[in-house]
Amino acid sequence: MKINFLIFLFIALLSISKSYSETTKETYKQLSIFNEVFNRVKDQYVEEVSDRDLIEKALNGMLNALDPHSSFMNEEIYKEMQIDTAGAFGGLGIEITMDKGFIKIISPIDDTPAQKAGVESGDYITHLDGNSVVGLSIKEAVEIMRGKIGSPITITIVRGMKEPFDITIKRDVIKIQSVKHKIIDNIGVLRITTFNEQTTSGLKKIIKELENQENEIIGYVLDLRNNPGGLLEESINVSDLFLEKGEIVSVRGRENNDVQVYSAKKGDVIDGKPLVVLINQGSASASEIVAGALQDHKRAPILGIKSFGKGSVQTIIPIGNGAIRLTIAKYYTPSGDSIQAVGIDPDVVVPQAEIKVLNELFTFRESDFQDALSNETQNLENIESETDEKDKEKLIDTDYQLFRALDAIKTLASVEK
Repeated sequence: MKINFLIFLFIALLSISKSYSETTKETYKQLSIFNEVFNRVKDQYVEEVSDRDLIEKALNGMLNALDPHSSFMNEEIYKEMQIDTAGAFGGLGIEITMDKGFIKIISPIDDTPAQKAGVESGDYITHLDGNSVVGLSIKEAVEIMRGKIGSPITITIVRGMKEPFDITIKRDVIKIQSVKHKIIDNIGVLRITTFNEQTTSGLKKIIKELENQENEIIGYVLDLRNNPGGLLEESINVSDLFLEKGEIVSVRGRENNDVQVYSAKKGDVIDGKPLVVLINQGSASASEIVAGALQDHKRAPILGIKSFGKGSVQTIIPIGNGAIRLTIAKYYTPSGDSIQAVGIDPDVVVPQAEIKVLNELFTFRESDFQDALSNETQNLENIESETDEKDKEKLIDTDYQLFRALDAIKTLASVEK
């Protein structure tokens, strides 16, 4: 069945006006080309393709060509997206994007099959069950990876300069606990894995419990490493928990007057206690909003390495039974800096102990291969540890960034006394 009627309908609507503008004529010309290509493919492609598949591919092609984060979602994908933001879904447990035809992993999600199997932020997936991913859309790649619960999938990984290697992962139901915590030396370590509908409430509950316990908490580490982001509202609410006043983030659209500013309300849930934020190349979007707000207001020093740099805003627009994800604006920190393709520079650059210089060349961010990070030293640069030597050595080996963050809290807490 041809779709010439779409063109005829378009002409009929335009004929209401007495004359076409040059822009309208060009639009009609391009729609005519689309109509001809559609019908050629429908009639002559080597395999039969349904109208629905062709149109969905055309819509995805149009949106994907704009930027990596705009896409078309059919009814099935749209329903899965709604489940994702609610905090439970099936699959491997990775946040992905597309780059030069391959799947790029923004970050694995904590306690998921992918994270347990050793998948890392910055990895490229080149094959799924031996089949190349080149030519796949994000939607198609997600559909393949989500599969039947309990069934295995083998992904081929390229990591830095290493030879490609395979990892076999069993699919599972991904139930995201967005906030976790532990106590080390009377310091509360708050780990946020993603920003979903439960994040702010979960964080407030944990902090309340820690503040009411017998042993006093002297400060907090907010760990946003490998957090791919999530809901804008949750990132604003999390930032607001630690701020007394001031702008958190502004969202600016295409027009000069299309600006939304989100500000903090009075009330710091930890009552001004020392706070340190940890970020890395897997900290994206909502994570960068929180880090940028706390950094600009000098509420918390940022430790780690430069963040991912996803500073664009997507909105979900329902269309029919599906929806489109469309980039409509960019995030700006309180100081007026855009996050997009730049990211957040830490106040103190702290690499992981096991990171080699060569691997630093292959960190994966919104903008490929950024210039080397400058180390903007502050008062935290020469912090000495007060922990037991054996514990110190173990923590340095397993998580050097957290080790430095804990030391920073101890120093800040001693200064306040």
